[in-house]
Amino acid sequence: MGITAPPPSIFKAYDIRGLHGSEMDSDTAYLIGRGFARVLARLRGKQPGELTVGLGRDMRLTSPEMAAGVRNGLVHEGVEVIDCGQVATELLYFLVGSRGLDGGAMVTASHNPKPYTGVKLIREGALALSGEAGIQDVRREIEAGMPEPPGGGSVEEAEIGDEFRAHMLAMVDSSKIGPLKVLADGGNGMASEMLGPLLGQLDLELTTTYWKPDGNFLDREPNPLLEQNRAFIVDKVRELGVDLAIAWDGDADRCFFIDAEGGFCDGDFICALLARSLLDKNPGSMILYDPRSSRAVPDTVEAAGGSSDLSRVGHAFFKARMRETNAVFGGEVSGHYYFRDFFCADSGTLPALLMLELISSEGRSIAEMIAEFRSRYFISGEINTEVADQEAKMAEIVERYSDGEITHLDGVSVDYPEWHFNVRPSNTEPLLRLNLESLVSPDQMEAKRDEILGLIRS
Repeated sequence: MGITAPPPSIFKAYDIRGLHGSEMDSDTAYLIGRGFARVLARLRGKQPGELTVGLGRDMRLTSPEMAAGVRNGLVHEGVEVIDCGQVATELLYFLVGSRGLDGGAMVTASHNPKPYTGVKLIREGALALSGEAGIQDVRREIEAGMPEPPGGGSVEEAEIGDEFRAHMLAMVDSSKIGPLKVLADGGNGMASEMLGPLLGQLDLELTTTYWKPDGNFLDREPNPLLEQNRAFIVDKVRELGVDLAIAWDGDADRCFFIDAEGGFCDGDFICALLARSLLDKNPGSMILYDPRSSRAVPDTVEAAGGSSDLSRVGHAFFKARMRETNAVFGGEVSGHYYFRDFFCADSGTLPALLMLELISSEGRSIAEMIAEFRSRYFISGEINTEVADQEAKMAEIVERYSDGEITHLDGVSVDYPEWHFNVRPSNTEPLLRLNLESLVSPDQMEAKRDEILGLIRS
């Protein structure tokens, strides 16, 4: 068709993503669909014409045309496409996992600002393709120039929302939830269509904000992890006097919690609470966490009678590691939470339901539970610094802190008995990301944080 290959920079570590118009458009989406079909066929040991692939899209204004491009590329390669329309990302995971499909493509730019578009690619069992395992193969397939497609594919439309919500509700005891006063913020993303009917079945006094999917993203970006994007939610929590607020990102595969006082609940502390809840349901199970996490996670897991281990950051790595270890749950500092009983995929629904169940069952607020961790574990949060030569700077860190226990699972982790830190390079920008924790005091955390930042920025 004479379509120009897209820039290599859009092929990221965990997805394909870029600016609509200048970096990606419907022609790009078409090539991605074709390249994905050919790569997936090799991974599955099949011909493209033997594949059945799920397709979904988010609410971005450009997503319909992008999804049409991906769909046409798949169909022209002979693929049978099951199109579930406008959905949250985890519904595409559910479609692929529950129906035993060969793979899936989700048109979304997740939490990125309005000008972005993208595609998340998964293989059977909702396993993610990553830069190291599949995404770069799609790029190479496109750049090599593909022959004329054989055609012969087909499209079937599917509605899976009710089936998905029934599956999720079965994973908690809904009779234990409530009564609670809850603020739900959708960020104009996909949370409302995914969770709205489900939350309506629970004993909640529910207030919703930015609940309607709208690719114009009124007032703010769909990323509650950034403080400026949740300032409105904090103010609303205090105004309404709710028990807690839950906020989702654009494609609703992550959720975040804000307590009744307007305090943001750190992802690693939420991970520890969810781990405790799941160990109560699945005694003695394995829990995974990432190298940036607070020691609150392994300490809580040990106290609850479980075992814990690390995974590299990123959904492709977590999903594979979950299967390797048969972990019941895995959590990242960034708010991605993975569940064995949901095809080892990340979900923005289950953390919300489990947290509502936990708060109701224990009769304690989320602020009280998080306060236990904040009194013992003093974390810096993630701090980013632009660094021209990331590898050289990390080598300098290793030399400076060679008396600590050093590991290289993801960047550089240095552990001492009373404090530890992780420094890892960004996959997409010339940044080093520091996460540090003291088990002694806020003063020690701040002193060590400033010491390491001084080295990074020197």
